[in-house]
Formats: sequence, C-alpha cells, structure tokens
Amino acid sequence: MFSDIQNSHSFFPPINNPYLYTRKTTSYSRLIMAGIYLHIPFCKRRCIYCDFFSTTENDKKSTYVQALAKELELRKDYLDGEIIDTIYFGGGTPSQLEEKDFIQLFESIYKIYTINSEAEITLEANPDDLTPEYIAMLRTLPFNRLSMGIQTFKEDTLRLLHRRHTAAQAQQAYQHCQEAGFQNISIDLMYGLPGETLEDWQKDLQTAIQMRPEHISAYHLIYEEGTPLWNLKEAHQVEETDEDLSVSLFKELINTLKSNGYEHYEISNFCRPGFHSRHNSSYWTGKKYLGCGPSAHSYDGTSRQWNVASLSQYIQGIQKGAPYQEKEELDLYTRYNDFVITRLRTAYGIPTHIMKETFGNTLFDYCMRMASPHLKQGFLTLNNHIMKLTEKGIFISDGIMSDLLWVDDLII
Repeated sequence: MFSDIQNSHSFFPPINNPYLYTRKTTSYSRLIMAGIYLHIPFCKRRCIYCDFFSTTENDKKSTYVQALAKELELRKDYLDGEIIDTIYFGGGTPSQLEEKDFIQLFESIYKIYTINSEAEITLEANPDDLTPEYIAMLRTLPFNRLSMGIQTFKEDTLRLLHRRHTAAQAQQAYQHCQEAGFQNISIDLMYGLPGETLEDWQKDLQTAIQMRPEHISAYHLIYEEGTPLWNLKEAHQVEETDEDLSVSLFKELINTLKSNGYEHYEISNFCRPGFHSRHNSSYWTGKKYLGCGPSAHSYDGTSRQWNVASLSQYIQGIQKGAPYQEKEELDLYTRYNDFVITRLRTAYGIPTHIMKETFGNTLFDYCMRMASPHLKQGFLTLNNHIMKLTEKGIFISDGIMSDLLWVDDLII
C-alpha cells in the first residue's frame, strides 16, 4: 500500500502557505507555482489518428521507469524550487503502468520536489485498463483526478480508430471509478469522425451528459500526415468532415454542454463549476512546467526545451547523465505570440494591462490596432482590461489569433 510507504518516508511534506493556488481560485495571479508532466509512451496498440510519440515496446517499461525517475533527479533545478501544483501522467497510455512503477515515480517526485498539499495529480487512462482491481490500486496512490480517453460511444467508429474499449466498457469503467471514490473525472471526446453525422454527435453528447463527468475535453479529429488515418484518407477510404458540418458539430457541442451546466473555459474544454483542469490551464496562463520522457516539452518562462522522440535514445541519454534535448530561447516577440495564442484560447482572455507591462508599448499598441476590426465586428470584447473572444468569435478564433500575432520583419 502506498499509504504505508507514505507513512514511513517523508515523501509528502506538509505545506501551509496561505497563498497557494486552490481549486476554487478563479483568477490567475502570478503565484510561484509549476507543473510536472510525465510522458508514458507505452500502448498495447496505436490508434490510427495519433501522432504523439508512443511505442508498443512494452518489455522496456521497467528500464524506462528507472530512466524517468533519474531524469526527475537530473533536472531537479529546472523549476528553480517552485512549488509543484500539478502532476500529470500523459501518454501514450499511462494506465499501462503497474503499481510498482507508480510507486517508484512518486517516491522520486516527493523526495526531490516540494508538492502543494492540494496538488492536482492526474492519470490519463484507457477505459479497458480501469478494472475494479486496477482502480482500487490507483486509490492507494496520490492520484485525485482521472482523464479517460473515450472518444466516442459509436462501436463501429471505435473499431475503425483501433480503440481497445467498447462503449459499454467506457461507461462501466466510469461508474467503477465513481464508486471507488474518484470525484474529479474528465472524459475525452472527438468529433468530425469518419462518416459522423450531427445525429451521431448528439447521441455521443447525450451519453456523456448522462454520465455527468466533472470535465469534458472535446477535440475535432485532425488528419495528421504520416498516421494510418492520413493514409486511409489519401487512399480515399475515408473523408474529412466538411467545414459546414464541422461548424455545426462545434455549435452543438457548445450549446449542449452549456445548457447542461458546463462552463466553456477553453476552446476545447468544458467543466462543471470549480473543475477546470489546473494542469492544462498552467500551459495557457504561462506557468513553468517540467516535461520528462521522450518528446516531452518543458518551459521555464524564457525558453522551451524538449526531449528526443526516441525511446532508446532517451534511455541511453538519461543513463549517461546527458539527456538528448533541444532548446529554443524565446525572444520578446515569440513570448508575445505565445501569450496571445494561449490566453485568447481561454474564457479568461488577454489581460491587456499585463500585456502592456510585460511586452511594452510597441507590442501593446500593435495588438490593440490589429484587434480593433474584430472588436468593432463583435468577435472580441474588451472590458475591465480583459480582451476575449465572444461566442461568435470562437468560430473564427484561428483567424483572429493569426491577425494579432507579430510577424518577423513587420514594420509598424
């Protein structure tokens, strides 16, 4: 039992800081907080649409977990001692790990880093992995949030996508997680799937609403070059959803979830009040994060860094104490562009006073001038120094963001 390990070691130091971020916080002030992302690349089999780094070399899990624990140690100074507010196990399929793997990783994290006593700790999981026994094991660990990759409840589409679970397994796994005491569960859905109609999507949404998860992430299917799905499209075996239907599906998503009590707090994310994803929100609000594992990205406020997208090279580099990484220093204009893209995605919008203070008058004036037509047309609003998308602006958000971005060699 992890609780026994917790009691016999000092992995969980108490933190009594009144300024710590809590789940009920609705504003994003400049707190000294950071996140940790752990990439677990193992899959039993790959979904045909996925272009994230993953592998089916499951015999290397033990060696990999040791390397991941070592990377946490090697990069312990990356976050400058900031308190860890979120820990996220993403993939791949993190629910392919066993209890001993999780214990080893949590031991490393809690020994090396200072963890907020109310930290959000998320595990991504496939529904078919979430047996009652596996869920009971997870309850002995620090996880307090689950993210289930359901995608759709349409059986033939699940088979086409090479998903391992059935619709019934997804619903049953969700119920078992609730019964076991998990009170913060997110589900992932996809729309714009091959052959999908508006009626199909409406049925998926109604099934999801009946489950009543705390959080729903919904993404339009993207045909990524090099994936099996892309190859099927090139062979004319499947077709992309046309633009009109895509817009209708997105409208249905927003209207259905909003009318059922969900807050639309980011373009692809919805939650019941108080249950936004703190980890993902840290990406959108400029907090630092450490990404460990192959292809994982990190951000320290002034640069981006990412690990090699190769399991063997990653393990080799970590074992030698010299990770294979690339780094990009972010100049003022790049940081401005990141600020615009990430903030405008959210319901919290762009705090224009912080923009001016951070990036100076020139970029502030440029942003406001480029935003002016969208403000006049009602695609953006500006109230109390907060500029954000309106309901109709969300549907052309990519174009609005593009207009506000700084272009190299631009003369203003």
